Amino acid sequence: MKYYLIVGEASGDLHASNLMKALKATDPEAQFRFFGGDLMSAVGGERVKHYRELAYMGFVPVLLHLRTIFSNMSRCKKDIVEWNPDVLILVDYPGFNLSIAQYVRKNTSIPVYYYISPKIWAWKEHRIKNIKRDVDELFSILPFEVDFFAGHNYKIHYIGNPCVDAVDAFLKNDNESRESFLESFSLPDKPVVALLAGSRKQEIESNLQMMLQAMKAYPDYQPVIAAAPGIEQEFYAPFLSKGARIVYGNTYRLLKHSHAALVTSGTATLETALFRVPQVVCYATPMPKLYSWLKKHFLKVKYVSLVNLISGCEVVCELVAADMNIDNLKLEVGKLLGDTKERVGMLKGYDRMIEILGEAGASEHAASIMVKLLKKR
Repeated sequence: MKYYLIVGEASGDLHASNLMKALKATDPEAQFRFFGGDLMSAVGGERVKHYRELAYMGFVPVLLHLRTIFSNMSRCKKDIVEWNPDVLILVDYPGFNLSIAQYVRKNTSIPVYYYISPKIWAWKEHRIKNIKRDVDELFSILPFEVDFFAGHNYKIHYIGNPCVDAVDAFLKNDNESRESFLESFSLPDKPVVALLAGSRKQEIESNLQMMLQAMKAYPDYQPVIAAAPGIEQEFYAPFLSKGARIVYGNTYRLLKHSHAALVTSGTATLETALFRVPQVVCYATPMPKLYSWLKKHFLKVKYVSLVNLISGCEVVCELVAADMNIDNLKLEVGKLLGDTKERVGMLKGYDRMIEILGEAGASEHAASIMVKLLKKR
């Protein structure tokens, strides 16, 4: 069968690539065409556009690139119709993907599957109308989403979380010692604090400065930046001049050998927890006081990190908008650097969260359901 996939960022590229591998194992005749990244290209098929050409974040960048965004959307719609796949698989990235879903539903008979559902439980809940109208099957990787969508009379598939698969596979195949890791990246023999400042330039610029400033209070620990996929090395040069080290394309290796982490909210918070690295969740924003007010009055959920959302309670400290400042960051990371009650409590919280997520196998489970549904058609 022919599968057309669309992703808009690095995490989507990772999870879509694993889904493609599982689809190939389930359907040996599988053909792929996609808007995606390097990991998807490594699996095989034809890449139409790289996700870097789609990823614009924030009102001003989107406004400045409207012509490009509309051009990419038009190209995508036309390409789907011409290739005429057996299924369109959308991966997160709702602003772009829900528009594509609407077009495909209105103009073709191609079934639309959504893998990694839009987080409408946090923001823009009204999008449920679009999903119910335009999406045939929705595959969730967050267990609490089952009840949320059931409350809207929309049945979904919870297939486990692909981050569990990715981390589990890495740990099973990685035997690297701490000494070897430090030597590989010319790092001194000091405990590592990983800095995961986001996947987009705006996020990185907003968060990394404060992360580095806060870590100056702890000279016995070395901050090491996990470079985001798709961001050129030159972008990080100003931050490296402040004494930080950096690791390119090896975030999992870095997390495995880290004592603690400062992590911008997103999939990385979950991956850090799966590696059982104590963390502070950080999210700096423009106009932080306004953002905090909007969060209080309009955000539908109590937490922003996946760790806390899945757990249903505060496992990790979240410093968001007005709470994200150097003093708070120094205080919270300091609680995790020794053998403290906060560190021990967080690790116990991670264990409970991992139990809630369930066992590995999300990609295989999703692929199996997708192929069965498509064969029934």
